[in-house]
Amino acid sequence: MPKRYLVTAGLPYSNGRLHVGHIGGAYLPADTYVRYLRARGDEALYICGSDDNGVAIEISAAQAKTTPQEIATRFHERQKLDFAGLRIDFDVYGGTHQPAFTELHERFSQEFFKRIFDKGYFTKRSTKQLYDPKANRFLPDRYVRGTCHHCNAPGATGDQCEACGQMIDPLLLIDPISEITHEPAEVRETTHWYLRLNDFEKPLRKWLESKRDEWRSSVINFALGQIKQGLPERAMTRDIEWGVPVPLDDPDAKDKVLFVWFDAPIGYVSFTAKLCEQRDGDWRGYEKWWSDPETAIVHFIGEDNTVFHALIWPAMLTADGRHQLPYNVVANNFINIRLSGDEAKVSKSKTPEDSPVWIEEYLKRFDPDALRYYLTAIAPENARTAFDPRDFVTRNNSELVAAFGNFVNRTLTFAARYFDGKVPDAAAQTDVDREHVKLADEALKKVGKNIEGHRYRLALEEMMAFARACNQYFGVREPWRTRKEDLNDCAAAIATCIHAVHYLAILAYPFMPGAARKLIAMLGLPEETIRWEPPAPLAAGHPLGKPAILFEKLLPDCMD
Repeated sequence: MPKRYLVTAGLPYSNGRLHVGHIGGAYLPADTYVRYLRARGDEALYICGSDDNGVAIEISAAQAKTTPQEIATRFHERQKLDFAGLRIDFDVYGGTHQPAFTELHERFSQEFFKRIFDKGYFTKRSTKQLYDPKANRFLPDRYVRGTCHHCNAPGATGDQCEACGQMIDPLLLIDPISEITHEPAEVRETTHWYLRLNDFEKPLRKWLESKRDEWRSSVINFALGQIKQGLPERAMTRDIEWGVPVPLDDPDAKDKVLFVWFDAPIGYVSFTAKLCEQRDGDWRGYEKWWSDPETAIVHFIGEDNTVFHALIWPAMLTADGRHQLPYNVVANNFINIRLSGDEAKVSKSKTPEDSPVWIEEYLKRFDPDALRYYLTAIAPENARTAFDPRDFVTRNNSELVAAFGNFVNRTLTFAARYFDGKVPDAAAQTDVDREHVKLADEALKKVGKNIEGHRYRLALEEMMAFARACNQYFGVREPWRTRKEDLNDCAAAIATCIHAVHYLAILAYPFMPGAARKLIAMLGLPEETIRWEPPAPLAAGHPLGKPAILFEKLLPDCMD
């Protein structure tokens, strides 16, 4: 077992609002995993931050007629609030071009580049590149769109095709169009530094093969498939103004910056260093997390980032030689949106501004735990799924309210009414009661095992299966009847139900931390008692907190 865990989620571009697809794809499962690790007693850090450099920010700034820094800072702060509202709890939320992080991030990125350069893994090459004659500038990958030369899908950017997931050679794009002027692009010559990815094919293949039993097969098969085709050289510099300057004493490096996908994953490292500086006064503490083989580094990403995290980033780490390679790369597919029966990608232009699909809008109207629950229930772990507002309402009402919340409410209101709000004596427990506690122990093991295996949907299903079993148990024990016929038997049943509520609080914590804290408060316990282990039964006479509604029922049209 690793001694500690460093968990990251892909850095979101700081040029737009967050939507449900972003959250369900990377940030929520990572948060769930970290909460579980800590409840289990492991040391873990959760690292994230905004991706502020590169083409995407430049484009957004140009469209808004403002500066890249203003765009990056504005959306960095908005996204940070969205994450906090959903109780996604990072240890640090940095930014590759935010004032508190820029100096350290640029230093780390430039040192990374120079170290790889000095080892001879870069090729300087004059090459042809797409150019916009109207804008009078070269077009980096994401400044150009066209038809994919692999699968003929329209709308592919110059770095990767979202339809087939393969890397794009922008010069092979069919009918390339500039994203700046929307005019046809032409080919001209420029100079860049290329990382020779083919130098790392053998070590990458060996490393990936060693992960077959641990990683999702979709990630392994995709990465090995790319190696089988042959990894191309990849330009790691760009002809744009916004980014980390190329750290070379070479006239051809003037006015060039590092490719955003070179410096962005280095953000995981520089943000960790900044966190160590803020906490302990020494940024060098990051080495414990990145260079110690007893640390497991786990990346959570969306499917479009697989090629970077499973191939390019590990190649960079191998070339640099100072840090551990990822312990796991957990990639999820996309979450689309289903409105009026039609399924599509969430679109800035097509999705209404006030739609709760946007996290900022959702948080104005609904409980964050309901969304955390639903996005886990439809997690796109093996295939793309869709956020359906009507299904969200149905599952909230039929599962969270009618099953989970119903059992909690029946149990705690019964104890408040008939046992003076205290835990009754369990001395008369029966075999049925003891079997139910065994079922709770099994649920704890099953949910934990599935979280460890990054099967979050299945873990959630196991939790809900236990919640339904609790309702069935309540019905079988009939405390409303035994209260009149055998008070000792009734007391044992309710004490067992209260013990089951304690289990549910623990089981819910990684998925729905707000609900878990409410349950702990209703049990009259301090929050820090949440540990991933069978809880001891509360003593007879232990005072319970005031019962409260755990989940609110939603109206059918509340998301319209």
